[in-house]
Amino acid sequence: MDDRKKPELMKAEEPEAAAISGIQEDRSNWMSDLHTRFKERKRRITAAVVATQTVLLLLFVSLWEAAGRNDWIDPLLFSYPSKMFLQLWKTMMDGTIWPHVGMTVTETIVGFVLGTLLGTAIAAALWWFPFLSRVFDPYLVVLNSMPKVALGPIFIVGLGPGFMSIVAITLSVTVIITTLNIYNRFREIDTGYIKVVRLFGASRMQLFKLVILPGSFPVIISTLKVNVGLAWIGVIVGEFLVAKLGLGYLIIYGFQVFNFTLVLSSLIVIAVVATVMYQLVAALERRLTAGWRER
Repeated sequence: MDDRKKPELMKAEEPEAAAISGIQEDRSNWMSDLHTRFKERKRRITAAVVATQTVLLLLFVSLWEAAGRNDWIDPLLFSYPSKMFLQLWKTMMDGTIWPHVGMTVTETIVGFVLGTLLGTAIAAALWWFPFLSRVFDPYLVVLNSMPKVALGPIFIVGLGPGFMSIVAITLSVTVIITTLNIYNRFREIDTGYIKVVRLFGASRMQLFKLVILPGSFPVIISTLKVNVGLAWIGVIVGEFLVAKLGLGYLIIYGFQVFNFTLVLSSLIVIAVVATVMYQLVAALERRLTAGWRER
C-alpha cells in the first residue's frame, strides 16, 4: 500500500473509533446510573422495613401495657412491659441477674461450638467410611426422632447435676442435626467434580480437601445459625431439669413462686441474648461465605 494513503485511512478510521468510544462511555454511564438507582431503591426498602418493624413493636408493647394496666388481661399471669423492665432494671442494678446470664451464655457457647465440631467430624467420618454410614444410618434416624428431654435424667445421673449434664443435653440436641445436614451435603456433591479429581489421580484425602469440604462450606456455615437456636433449646431444657443457676432456673423459680413478671423478664433476656448471638453468627456467615464465593 502506498505510504501516502495511510494517513488518509487513519483519518477515516478516527471518527469511527470516536463513535465507538462514545457508545461505550454512554453505556458505562447508563449502567452506573442504573446501579445507583438500584442501590437507592434497596436502601429505601430496607429503611421502610425497619420502620415498619419498629412501629409494629411499639404498637404491640403499647397495647400490652394498656391491657395490663386496665385489666383487659390478667396482670398476675401476663404482667406488662413497664413492670417487667422495672424487674430487669432492679436485678441489673443489684447484680443478681448477671451470674444467671453468664452461666447460661457459657453453657450455650460451649454446647454450640462442641455440637458443631463434633457433628462435622462425625459427618466426615461417615463419608470417609461408607461401611460405617450404612451401619449407623438407622441409628442416626432413631436418635434424631427421639425426644431429647427423655435423655436428660440419664445425663444427670451419669454426669451429675451440673454444668456437664447441661452441656451433654445440649449436645444431644445439636450433634445429630449437624451430622445429618452436613453428611447429606457431602453425599450430594456433584459426581462430575469427583470423577474429574479422581481422573487426575487424587487420593481420598485430596478429594475431601479439594471437592467435598469446599463444596459443603456454605451448608456448614448455615448450620451454625441452626445450631444457635438448638443450643439455646438444649441449655434451657437442661436448666429446667437440674440447674441452680441460669436463666432457665429463673423461669422455673418464677413459676414456683407465682412471680410471672420474673418469668417473662427472663424470657426477654433470653430473646435479646439469643438474638445478639444469632446476629454475630449471621455476620460471620456473610463474611466467610463472601470469601468462599471470591475463591
